[in-house]
Amino acid sequence: LLFAAWAPGLHVSGGHAVAIPELGGLHDIIYALPFPDWSRLFDQAVWGVAVTLALIASVETLLSVGAADKLDPLRRITPADRELRAQGVGNIASGLLGGLPLTAVIVRTSANIDAGARTRLSAILHGLLLLASILMLAPVLNYIPLAALAAVLLVMGVKLVDLRVLRGYLARGPAQWVPYVVTLLAILLTDLLVGVLIGVGVGIFFVVRTNFHSAIIVTREGDHVMIRFAKDVSFVNKAALMQAFEDIPEGAHVLIDGTRAQFIDDDIAEELREFVDTAPSRGVTVSLRRSVASLNPYFMEQEHPA
Repeated sequence: LLFAAWAPGLHVSGGHAVAIPELGGLHDIIYALPFPDWSRLFDQAVWGVAVTLALIASVETLLSVGAADKLDPLRRITPADRELRAQGVGNIASGLLGGLPLTAVIVRTSANIDAGARTRLSAILHGLLLLASILMLAPVLNYIPLAALAAVLLVMGVKLVDLRVLRGYLARGPAQWVPYVVTLLAILLTDLLVGVLIGVGVGIFFVVRTNFHSAIIVTREGDHVMIRFAKDVSFVNKAALMQAFEDIPEGAHVLIDGTRAQFIDDDIAEELREFVDTAPSRGVTVSLRRSVASLNPYFMEQEHPA
């Protein structure tokens, strides 16, 4: 207000300030709500946006829930399923009233925790206070510059950063810190939704990469070789298994242990079958643990030394 009176060049107005419509009563509130356009109900573009927002909002909520549980002084664990169900119901209601999608927001959550909140009542009161502010304080709120709100978000974000966590990421290797850094940069260069999607994609890549390297374990001692399936073995592990078979010397004794595998892909089973059939021509004896036999019909039909 002082800038508007004495230094108009520094006055913040227009699109740089909060813009909340001033509502004079129930009639204004009803007509301020943009109700759904039901003619777009079967529009593929609408459904594409809806599915994208649902997935991203769910990921954001789960991330916020994980962070909130760590901030909670009582160390309680939030039931993620119930949180997502409540978010789904809330988003349906919000959409029917012309509102934006809802997600858990770590800034609002951390503000409640910092204020001493202990129960769900704090979130309900928070919502009621926001509603009352919009209905009764809109003229005052419209004086707030958007830059001030951005500054509040930046301060809260910096307070949420734990340098010990960052050092832990760096110490645990690229699989931990690369997704973190990529997500951070992607959010800064694009927006929250796209940034989280990119970060999730990078994280999935490292998970698949880790599973690929740890699914098959080969141990050698002299002419004895043990090939152990540590977890689910799929077609992505086929090349590694073929290389392991090729590296087995002639006259070796091979034990294939699948006791820890929950699933063996048909491609892997085919390679096992071919190796078992051709092993005698190389002087290789093969022993199969029974769990391998139970995971594929071929091994149930044939007897191999255990």
